[in-house]
Amino acid sequence: MSDRPYVLLSAAMSVDGYIDDSSAQRLVLSGAADADRVDALRAGADAIMVGAGTIRRDNPSLLVKSRQRRAERLARGLAGSPVKVTVSATGHLDPAARFFADDGVSKLVYVPGPAAAGLRRRLGGTATVIAPADWLALGSVLADLAGRGVSRLMVEGGSLIHTEFLAAGLADELQLAVAPVFVGDPAAPRFVGTAPFPHGPGARMELAEVGSAGDMVVVRYLLRSPA
Repeated sequence: MSDRPYVLLSAAMSVDGYIDDSSAQRLVLSGAADADRVDALRAGADAIMVGAGTIRRDNPSLLVKSRQRRAERLARGLAGSPVKVTVSATGHLDPAARFFADDGVSKLVYVPGPAAAGLRRRLGGTATVIAPADWLALGSVLADLAGRGVSRLMVEGGSLIHTEFLAAGLADELQLAVAPVFVGDPAAPRFVGTAPFPHGPGARMELAEVGSAGDMVVVRYLLRSPA
């Protein structure tokens, strides 16, 4: 077994690089075709990760929607949807969030040691709470996931966690769906923040595929380690 899963980052963004606006309502950038594309990616993953901020703001279920794809997973002896994974610096997560719903899917929550006991009490067994020795290192989280049989991890955001994966050189593939709209909101979150990314101007990513999903352009890059 590899020391970490294959990591696929997936995001939808506006033409000017935003993944949301700053309003109280979530900005939906993907149409039906892109939502179905993402559903297929989910069905092919062993686990799906989002940051705690995404759970609080977007309240995603992270489930495979297609009945056929769920059936195919069940026929292979898997759960209908991949394991749900999140990381939280504080452990301040709402047990009523859809992430923790009683949906037959395993949930893993990575937190610093001091936050673990309180979160376990609040969640009441709906998720496995893990406190890695080196919580600040994403590599520790990935190593633990590999040890639990996760060989393919899909990361669906938000901005902070995408930035951390890319800056740490721990992503293998990036799929970006670009919606034909502008957001133009300086208070809104972008796909990534500022960081010392290894794939800068002198170490370009490898373009693997360009496609479309409805009116959106979908670009797939491979992030090989810079020479």
